[in-house]
Amino acid sequence: MYEPIRSKSVHSVADASGFPHRTREEELDIQLAGHLGALLAVTDELGLDAAADRIAEQVARLRGTPPVRHAGLTGGDPAALHRRALALAGRALVVAASRADTAAAILAAERMDAHNAALRDAQLAAAS
Repeated sequence: MYEPIRSKSVHSVADASGFPHRTREEELDIQLAGHLGALLAVTDELGLDAAADRIAEQVARLRGTPPVRHAGLTGGDPAALHRRALALAGRALVVAASRADTAAAILAAERMDAHNAALRDAQLAAAS
């Protein structure tokens, strides 16, 4: 009833040794460096130089090379930038915790606290 297959299936798995593979740790390093790099850009935008330097150290440690720093300022709304930084620090914290990177996790948690405090101060100033 059915004709036998005469050619190699297009769904067959190719030789896996020919493709580069990364370990879970390497993938998490890449992810964490990406989140911290984005946090660095927002932190530079906010003008928080000391915090930006600490973040840059962690990015350099993860990537093996110093990050490119944010050169141009957009003059964005500080509250929106703090919210963005808070979200990025939260993502970095999750990845740092899953890879058991204590230094990055502590830094991300400190940045979350700092941005929460800045947002709370902005709300108090707007209310009064």
